[in-house]
Amino acid sequence: MKVLVTGADGFLGKNLSFHLGEINCEVMRFVRGSSLDFLEDCVSQADAIIHLAGENRPKDLSDFEATNVGLTNLLCELVAKYAKRIPIVFASSIQADVDNAYGSSKLAAEEILIALGKNLDINLAIYRLPGVFGKWCKPNYNSVVATFCYNLANGLPIKIDDATAIIKLVYVDDVVDSFINFISKPSLFSDVYCDINKEYEITIGELSNKIHNFRNVKESLLTEDVGSGFTRALYSTYLSYLPAPDFIYEVPKYADERGHFVEILKTKNSGQFSYFTAHPGVTRGGHYHHTKTEKFLVVCGKARFKFENIVTHEKHELIVTGDRPEIVDTVPGWSHDITNIGDTELVVILWANEIFNHEKPDTYAMDLN
Repeated sequence: MKVLVTGADGFLGKNLSFHLGEINCEVMRFVRGSSLDFLEDCVSQADAIIHLAGENRPKDLSDFEATNVGLTNLLCELVAKYAKRIPIVFASSIQADVDNAYGSSKLAAEEILIALGKNLDINLAIYRLPGVFGKWCKPNYNSVVATFCYNLANGLPIKIDDATAIIKLVYVDDVVDSFINFISKPSLFSDVYCDINKEYEITIGELSNKIHNFRNVKESLLTEDVGSGFTRALYSTYLSYLPAPDFIYEVPKYADERGHFVEILKTKNSGQFSYFTAHPGVTRGGHYHHTKTEKFLVVCGKARFKFENIVTHEKHELIVTGDRPEIVDTVPGWSHDITNIGDTELVVILWANEIFNHEKPDTYAMDLN
């Protein structure tokens, strides 16, 4: 499929172009400075059009009319000239409902496209997008998310005028997915006006707090719940603004005569990850827990795990090596230790189901014979 993308060098256009390329679409990129002859050639070949090009912060208000309305009108004239009955997506704005120069220009563009769609019986999808966020969005321009992420990732201050103000947002990958779904199966869309399935609302203050927490992970090791939904998308966006030297950071290492212990990451509800080492012949542990549970994975070396039930004194032993990935569980009510019985350093990854609490560690010494 050949897809004409206008505004292909913009934030949304860059993300869209990569996704289209990944599904083997040929992307014809109309960008600022491209000739009108090139646009006509693209329209004549296109199997679908995604119209993103527009002006939102011009030097002169007349540029709204020239770009948002004028370019859309020209595009429609070319589609009509070649009688292209192909799916068309238009990235409009929620401002189309607002009485200002920008909103009026977007509304006028919508009306031109709707008329074209009716005349040629074209499958048309108009998306009135709220704020779109994600990687490659220009900071300190017209996206509060991009500005906050960029500034905080780079150690710069942010300004908040009203922390209680609510903004509506959609994530760039969700927008791109919706656009591609439409041009792939336009007959499944019954309405000209389409919505992004996942839309988020958040206050400016809450947004700031979340991004501050992302930045603080390097010191606290405490991560947000970044595995799904808005927080997942926002965290990915924040990381995309990190300068390359900040791709790496050091975590504390606690060393003694037995080896060392390093905390990797802590979570709010799912415990923490760490690893430790033990020199040959060294035993670590020798304690039990009432409620805390752990999982051990030997990644290097050879270890003997010993267990003893603190009530019945039943005993059990396991031999585990780094050559075979096996998880060893510690069980409440069983004392346990781990001994390096190999000739090389033992390295063990550890997950505990709770963050270590110095005031209530739930760890009680009990040596195993």
